Amino acid sequence: MPPMLWRSATAALASFFVLANSSLTVAQKASDESGSPSATTTISGEQLPPPPPKFGGVIKEDALKSTPWWPPRVVPPKEAPNILLIMTDDAGFGVPSTFGGVIPTPTMDQIAESGLRYNRIMSTALCSPTRAALITGRNHHSVGFGVIAEQATGFPGYDSIIGTDNATIGRILRDNGYATSWFGKNHNTPTYQASQAGPFTQWPTGMGFDYFYGFVGGDANQWGPNLFRNTTQIYPWIGHEGSLKMDRSDPNAEIWPVTGEEPTWNLITAMADDAIDWMTRIHQTDPNQPIFLHYVPGASHAPHHPKKEWVDKIHAMHLFDDGYEKLRERIFANQKKLGIIPKDLELTPWPKDILKPWDELTEKEKKLFIRQVEVFAAYVAYNDHEIGRVIQAFKDLGKLDNTVVIYINGDNGTSAEGGPEGTFNEVAFFNDVTPSVDVQMKYYEAWGTEFAYNHMSAGWSWAFDTPFDWFKQNASRLGGVNQNMVVSWPKGIKDTGSLREQFMHVIDVTPTLLEITGIPAPEVVDGIKQKPIEGTSFAYTFDAKNAKAPSRHKTQYFEMMGQWALYHDGWLLSTRVNRAPWQAFEAANADPLNNQVFQLYNLAENFNQSEDIAAKHPDKVKQMRQMFLEEAKKYQVLPLNASVAARVTAQRPSLTAGRNELVYTRPMTGTPQGDAPFLLNTSYTITADITVPEGGAEGMIATSGGRFAGWGFYLLKGKPVFNWNLLNLDWVRWEGTEALKPGRHTVEFDFKYDGLGLGTIKFNNFTGVGKGGTGTLKVDGKVVAEKRMKKTIPIILQWDESFDIGSDTITGVDDNDYTPPFPLTAKFNKLTIKIDRPQLSPQDIQKLEAGMKKAALGVQ
Repeated sequence: MPPMLWRSATAALASFFVLANSSLTVAQKASDESGSPSATTTISGEQLPPPPPKFGGVIKEDALKSTPWWPPRVVPPKEAPNILLIMTDDAGFGVPSTFGGVIPTPTMDQIAESGLRYNRIMSTALCSPTRAALITGRNHHSVGFGVIAEQATGFPGYDSIIGTDNATIGRILRDNGYATSWFGKNHNTPTYQASQAGPFTQWPTGMGFDYFYGFVGGDANQWGPNLFRNTTQIYPWIGHEGSLKMDRSDPNAEIWPVTGEEPTWNLITAMADDAIDWMTRIHQTDPNQPIFLHYVPGASHAPHHPKKEWVDKIHAMHLFDDGYEKLRERIFANQKKLGIIPKDLELTPWPKDILKPWDELTEKEKKLFIRQVEVFAAYVAYNDHEIGRVIQAFKDLGKLDNTVVIYINGDNGTSAEGGPEGTFNEVAFFNDVTPSVDVQMKYYEAWGTEFAYNHMSAGWSWAFDTPFDWFKQNASRLGGVNQNMVVSWPKGIKDTGSLREQFMHVIDVTPTLLEITGIPAPEVVDGIKQKPIEGTSFAYTFDAKNAKAPSRHKTQYFEMMGQWALYHDGWLLSTRVNRAPWQAFEAANADPLNNQVFQLYNLAENFNQSEDIAAKHPDKVKQMRQMFLEEAKKYQVLPLNASVAARVTAQRPSLTAGRNELVYTRPMTGTPQGDAPFLLNTSYTITADITVPEGGAEGMIATSGGRFAGWGFYLLKGKPVFNWNLLNLDWVRWEGTEALKPGRHTVEFDFKYDGLGLGTIKFNNFTGVGKGGTGTLKVDGKVVAEKRMKKTIPIILQWDESFDIGSDTITGVDDNDYTPPFPLTAKFNKLTIKIDRPQLSPQDIQKLEAGMKKAALGVQ
């Protein structure tokens, strides 16, 4: 044998023995070309990332006598499917046509026809908790998301941190060779880690999703969102703004006219475009690499922002002209025809005590409410259409046959956060402000456009949760948690067009994906032992022989803001609803574990909680109450907390926490509200040091929030202005009398707050927030304007708008004054913000404690 061939054979033999003794590859399956640049391997998956393999080549003193060896590239098991995981937002059981709704969702219909319908998959009753559970396979409290990120508190089940011992499905699939991505809504980054200061470990790219295109937070203006590509904020709608104008010049007009053309850019279409682009790039780069695409649009969460063409299509169908009670009856009848609910099922009564019957509404209310729901329906239909484009892209790439499509309708029941009358501005709801119908009618033409942050009447929400009742937030009612889902997989599901009725939960999705890909849940990730997956795979339901098999998910707790339930083997123990979602600003139930009225249902016999049998089974109630407590201890649910708005204002980490003076020496934009100076319910002073050039200056000095709530400090035609936008309902402004002359100036706004501040909320009392105060505007130490504000914003500014210095991003606080970006043309030298928060006196505390004790005893 020639020497060269002998050396090659010896090296190959040596490589074989090295591989055979490698701890990594014992449980792996390597490709035949081991050591070559094209070598691949699957891994055991028990440890992520996998330990590096031992070098399998030969190293001598010189390269000519040595044999190179490349570590194999990790790939998923053979025939592992592509995965498209879709979840829509704030959509109840009766929304899509696929499950009896009147809103056309042909894409979901098509997936159902080519796959399976599921009528018993549960959510957590709220946005980011459901999403955290979905991507981790663990209960929402187990991964720190007992509530939304904006309500985080300093307890393990509520801190909004998905711990390093809870690797996501994105991380697991990525480390096993998948290309992973996330499009749309990211509501799983702590508010205090959402700025460009990072850290980015809790962003999608830090949790195993190699590509992210979407917004951070609970919702966003779809015409101009706080949009990111990976961790960089982008503004792709610039240049596509349209020419819409809203004429508010006549305060007495019944409807303010809106004229012009809408923008040509909308996030619902843009994210579909970007998803298609991403999957095409992956396919063209490596056609064999499986794709995991997590597609979670903001639709149909408020603000409902569809394109006008979809509003026109829905309006022409006249789906809602006879009101929400008739809509509910129609959906219910459709559901029975489809066979997705029992034929003998009865609806629960209409809640006349909280939702006015349709025939008692005024004609103005009916007109407004129909406009509200048509825009919502258009948003749903538009979103379903764009999802269809993404699915078609898989087909165009020849990938659909081995693609698992999971399309979940809603991360909770339909939202009632617009209240009984709806709202043109959802930010108003979160500040306990309810605009009258007359005020809302002024926005009739603006509904769905960039000039509204709109939500619909809760009457429609109740109807869209048919055959169940109640809403998003209500974890003890199926209207809050019973979603529906369709799943298709041409290569793996043959019982197409069928219904599955097994009880499931969103925590079951991750173990299902692991089972069908052949990838195990890791025991260790980054050296950290992992918590067990808490969900149960439902892959068994894909087989026709298991169509009627008992559910393998036997027990499941539910808890959201003090309302709770427990499912066990067909039985459901529920707490009676004691708070509608719009009743978020009242004193909270101090003992949510025990101070409850308990209801009991046998879901095997009563599909929709219409027959309470608690009185017949007191022992069962007692047993299940104890079971719930055991589950609560096991999954970090304790301590129970029934507060809602109070938790939005709770202290939590941020870049400004504990700092009473903030100094900025350069312009910057994009600081999210979670890390911005918090100027609500406090005294403060904002001082700007600027130099005005010859010819004068104008532009934004500093601002926080936007069109629907916020403040701005700017030069307008050279004059200093401080402007508070009170929920797009009123503006309180201080303005200098003269333009600033060329040269260096100190411009200051000082505000003295009258109330006791946020400290009262600790005592279950809201009397310290939203009070008035006196504002003073000074130039070079001289008072140029002074005015008293009768009231202030109590809870939160517009969350999808940022704190900006030197210019304004997305929308402005006053459309009559300027259009963003409104850059400051003066030289910016320094901005100083000093905060003087109210402190409760011993007497204040004593009085508040006494009030809390009286409330606990039911004393007025």
